Amino acid sequence: MGWCSEDLFPTKFSLIIFISYMALFINQGILVTASKSKDNTYNYNTVTAVLLTECVKLVAAACIFLKDNTVSSLLSDISKHKDVLLYYMVPSALYCLYNNLAFVNLASYDPTTYFLLLQFRVVLTGVIFQIVFNKKLTTLQWVSLGCLTFGCILKEYGKMSEKTSCTSSDFMSYLDPHLFLIIVQVFSSCFAGVYNEYLLKDKGVDVHIMVQNVFMYLDSILCNVIAHKFKEDLANAFTFTSLSAMAQPSLICIVLNNAAIGIVTSLFLRSLNSILKTFASALELMFTAVLCWMIFGISIDMYTVVALGIVTAATFLYSHKPVVNLAKTDEHKTKEDV
Repeated sequence: MGWCSEDLFPTKFSLIIFISYMALFINQGILVTASKSKDNTYNYNTVTAVLLTECVKLVAAACIFLKDNTVSSLLSDISKHKDVLLYYMVPSALYCLYNNLAFVNLASYDPTTYFLLLQFRVVLTGVIFQIVFNKKLTTLQWVSLGCLTFGCILKEYGKMSEKTSCTSSDFMSYLDPHLFLIIVQVFSSCFAGVYNEYLLKDKGVDVHIMVQNVFMYLDSILCNVIAHKFKEDLANAFTFTSLSAMAQPSLICIVLNNAAIGIVTSLFLRSLNSILKTFASALELMFTAVLCWMIFGISIDMYTVVALGIVTAATFLYSHKPVVNLAKTDEHKTKEDV
């Protein structure tokens, strides 16, 4: 067992997907940071960016499928697997809820506290994974997830300690009604990710992965349109000013990179699993901090350095006994080979 064991990365392709997933997310963090104005705001409509990204994801998934298939086969698959299209409403709606709650919760908490509380999704992902796939994680896997959570929390705690002294009264101030919304947001993210993996590997395993992506993005666009229509900010997303602002090269890069993230994430969940995805996200968080220090001069404190060591250790620990969660078709192939 080790960093590149067959249990951790069954194929070279899965290793490439793992690295690509982290690279794209790191790149996204850098691109978004670079797009902020001096007063730490965005000079473009974020609703426009989100909807445009979902549309690009939809087109990309369809084009990849059509590279080896016909339009009629795409329409036939959509018609044939309408039930899977409906199933994808679950992760799409949850991701939409997650994104919208982010704005609500960031209005109630400072960014550091907000991201600190979000780190509990690591452990929650493990719990939901066990329930959805009926797989029991080993003690070593739970220990590695616990270390990963601690490392991520420590990194964010370092930012908090710079701003406020951590007293019991400070901690109690976080236990307000808004904490419930944080819990809902964390659950939405975790369940959406695990359920998406379930659809890719079980419920929709017979459906081409790019057709599943088409389902995901169709539902996602619908959910976002409904959500923003309800918030009454949909009309502003399609004004000439909002659309023309997206013509900036940096914003085009953000949209394209985000679209690539969507496609790669589906490949990640299909070839790997949600548990490993939490490790990739944690490593991406650490690498982003280092690169932002190198590119933007954003300082790195001792908490981040220690957190990087803990996350690395947790990843190494996990690599010795990784979760194996094959798709139904892959399980059948494995049994036949045996």
